[in-house]
Amino acid sequence: LQRRIMSVDQETLTKLEEGFKKLQGAPDCKSLLKKYLSKDVFDAVKNKKTGMGATLMDIIQSGVANLDSGVGVYAPDAESYTMFDALFNPIIEDYHGGFKSTDKHPPKNFGDVTTLGDLDPEGAFIISTRVRCGRSLQGYPFNPCLTEAQYKEMEDKVSTTLGSLTGELKGTYFPLTGMTKDVQQKLIDDHFLFKEGDRFLQHANACRYWPTGRGIYHNDTKTFLVWVNEEDHLRIISMQMGGNLGEVFTRLTHAVNEIEKKLPFSHDDRLGFLTFCPTNLGTTIRASVHIKLPKLAQNRVKLEEIAAKFNLQVRGTRGEHTESEGGVYDISNKRRMGLTEYD
Repeated sequence: LQRRIMSVDQETLTKLEEGFKKLQGAPDCKSLLKKYLSKDVFDAVKNKKTGMGATLMDIIQSGVANLDSGVGVYAPDAESYTMFDALFNPIIEDYHGGFKSTDKHPPKNFGDVTTLGDLDPEGAFIISTRVRCGRSLQGYPFNPCLTEAQYKEMEDKVSTTLGSLTGELKGTYFPLTGMTKDVQQKLIDDHFLFKEGDRFLQHANACRYWPTGRGIYHNDTKTFLVWVNEEDHLRIISMQMGGNLGEVFTRLTHAVNEIEKKLPFSHDDRLGFLTFCPTNLGTTIRASVHIKLPKLAQNRVKLEEIAAKFNLQVRGTRGEHTESEGGVYDISNKRRMGLTEYD
């Protein structure tokens, strides 16, 4: 209650005013932050503070520092999505294809997973298939407001829960703290190891106390992976070679349901599952394939055009902000709101 009554301090207000001025004075800035942080919106929310102490500065600091951001905002805690909805709602509507402030995300529904099969039984195009989702633990803020003690506490809870998984999901947890060079190299070779965040995450204050509380879990067959306290509290990933989406999705849904039995997730009736980045709400599911497209690779504009028609995102095989290698692209769904996990 004490923190809720506290107003935003003068130093933060000064930084906010400077940040707002910087955005307004940047004609080349095309971020959604710049587009929707009007003077009226700015004045309406600049003095607000959540129960966990988050301010507008926590939300916009990355977009102010990186004027080339596409979105430019992050949520420091779950409450921010409602307290600062004057800014978040139009950004969410813009990014998620018209998900309006009056719209409501449907309840969780993984559907009948047995109806999903192999997308490329001949193995002609799809190299690998991966489905992931993000989850936040209820009762904890997101990265910028987490204390070192909370990072450790969350890692304990998560590693204990993961350690209790059985069958196909059974595996090993590797904390980043104190990780040996051998283990590190092995995880790099498997393309499992995540690095400290890029400049967008750094400026969002998402990398504090690194590597405390961070870690990686994978099952024995390396088809199931959990990133702990990277960008989100949890990134739950299912993957395998080839195009069998049915197997990959079945494994993911089983894992998510098992974890949720022991760790309650942060969820909102209107926005669905809540995570650090407003591009990743609703189902938070990103289903992707690494696919060979030799002809379209010669015409990236055409590829982007086709992808946009089906609400798909095109990336290089090393993730966001990377190029294609040998005509192979990472193609995934862009929509995560207003539809169920199965849809």
